[in-house]
Amino acid sequence: MRNIVIGIEGEVGSGKTSACRELTKIIENCVFIDGGAIYRGIILAISKAGIDLKNQSFESFDAFEVMKKLNVDFKIENKETVIYINGKKIENSEIETENNSIGVTEVASKVNNKAMFEFARKVIEKYSKKYNVVVSARGLVYIYPNMDYHIYITASLDERVKRRYNEYKGQYTYEQIKQTIMNRDLLHKNAGFNKTCDRTIKVDISECKNAKESAEKILHEMENK
Repeated sequence: MRNIVIGIEGEVGSGKTSACRELTKIIENCVFIDGGAIYRGIILAISKAGIDLKNQSFESFDAFEVMKKLNVDFKIENKETVIYINGKKIENSEIETENNSIGVTEVASKVNNKAMFEFARKVIEKYSKKYNVVVSARGLVYIYPNMDYHIYITASLDERVKRRYNEYKGQYTYEQIKQTIMNRDLLHKNAGFNKTCDRTIKVDISECKNAKESAEKILHEMENK
């Protein structure tokens, strides 16, 4: 049987990553390609190299070249994406900081999308030859239009802030996180991210108590589409 590709997009802080991880536990022979983690790993490597993100145009940004130059790599370990910089495994806590996420949004709004989409497409094609794939990334409608399912996850603003606040364990105040999410929502809107299509399945997981419930709701909506 042909392997399937499930594309996951959604609002900032809605719980996409956690839901994706749970989906790989339910779907047989499935891996999670976290496009955001790869992007954040690249941005972290750029920051570690002392390159000022704000003073770069990034119009000719080529992920393959940047990863090669800064020795950034990723692997699928235990069904999900793991980032390496200079041969050292980078923990999620270092990649998934609010400041690094802001840097990703800034760069993503400036880059040459054609080059980035080609990079992402090749990654998906590589892994879908062997596995069922859950992939989370921006612009999947353009990157991989032949995906079997396109899911757009939403949650209320208050719920998104609460989840992100719990994730960061007091590193930022509730109001700081709320403002950051609102700012990133606006940046994403202005940059044209989060495009949907006529077959996009929208799933509101505001009421889900945990990631497992979110994943189960996503699968339920897929089965009833």
